[in-house]
Amino acid sequence: MNMRTVLTNATVVTGYAKLDDCALYIDERGEIGDIFNMRRLASKQFPPDTLVIDVDGAFVMPGFIDSHLHGIGGWGTEDCNANSILNMSERLADFGVSAFMPTVYTDKLDVMIASTRAIVEAMGKEKGAKIMGVNLEGPFISMERIGAQNPEGVLPVDLNAFNKLTEAGEGKIICMTVAPELKGMRELALLAREEGIVLLAGHTDATYENIIEGMQAGIFHSTHFFNAMSRLHHRNPGTVGAILIQRDMRCEVIADGIHIHPELIKMLLRDKPLDNIVMITDSLKPTKQRSGPCTANGIACKIGSDGAFVALDNPDLFLGSGLTMLQGLRNMIKWEIPIQQASQMSSTNPARIYNFRKQGMLVPGYTADIVVLDKNLQMKGLFIDGNLVRDRFA
Repeated sequence: MNMRTVLTNATVVTGYAKLDDCALYIDERGEIGDIFNMRRLASKQFPPDTLVIDVDGAFVMPGFIDSHLHGIGGWGTEDCNANSILNMSERLADFGVSAFMPTVYTDKLDVMIASTRAIVEAMGKEKGAKIMGVNLEGPFISMERIGAQNPEGVLPVDLNAFNKLTEAGEGKIICMTVAPELKGMRELALLAREEGIVLLAGHTDATYENIIEGMQAGIFHSTHFFNAMSRLHHRNPGTVGAILIQRDMRCEVIADGIHIHPELIKMLLRDKPLDNIVMITDSLKPTKQRSGPCTANGIACKIGSDGAFVALDNPDLFLGSGLTMLQGLRNMIKWEIPIQQASQMSSTNPARIYNFRKQGMLVPGYTADIVVLDKNLQMKGLFIDGNLVRDRFA
């Protein structure tokens, strides 16, 4: 049984609206029992053992869902070790993440299988953020847009390799990044649909027409928009153009101000339904690492002048993000994006797209995965399944 809790004097960001001067009740099942205006608090009756926390105007929001990250705190999916995944879970909770999808790099097939098995092994043993399942970034991607993935792991469409990965995933693979232009992709897309795996267009050199063909096969999401994909050109809109033109295409955005210029994110919000934009970190293993040498997928690295990770021996080699979801939300608000929109991109939308039942919104009957941020956007508390796993209220 969970501790019954009432959060009072809150600004509740539900996932669809911002409600001022409210209270939220977490019941004994770890679910949201009610949300009500503070004027009604005196008329409410709760069991005598209910914990009451006055949050003093803080934002009470759905816990962040990071649907694309490789590591944090010195632990990463490349370790192919369940303990590393569990350490990621604990470190993510420090930054308001209630659920995440550990993301496997493109690598040699046996390495990808080992990484997938480690994630599955860790599921259900978490002490921090919940592991929702596996995100596979490859291996059926384009060598032309490989980014920081291992070229030795890139494969043409191979249904036997796909089946080996799904067997290792034991039904826990949630999504996979693919290049829609590859020969045989339609057959793979239809097989992925049978397995319940969401496909994202990414690390792709697709033409506009390739993306439309992918949509016809069920590829309606895309990986870290603008990055590692064919560029917009007035004679060939490419992948970037297709995502902009096709309103039904969803996209991930890395809200660090480096991977995408803030004005482009604001343009997306004007031109694409908010429901179709998902904030991610794509963070690497050394993100928020406290000590020791920094490596990302086996490459020695450091924080570059702009805040992203670069190779230690080649500062021009851009490796990826050191972002947290909490900092991503802060960035969005600094860019004058309303907090309710930032919350929807960081919690509500990934929950809906990946079919995480009763998660991503604060409504009665939903799981009480809740992050509390004060007026300066400092984290005060994190509830996961109704349990207070990070308490900074004092």
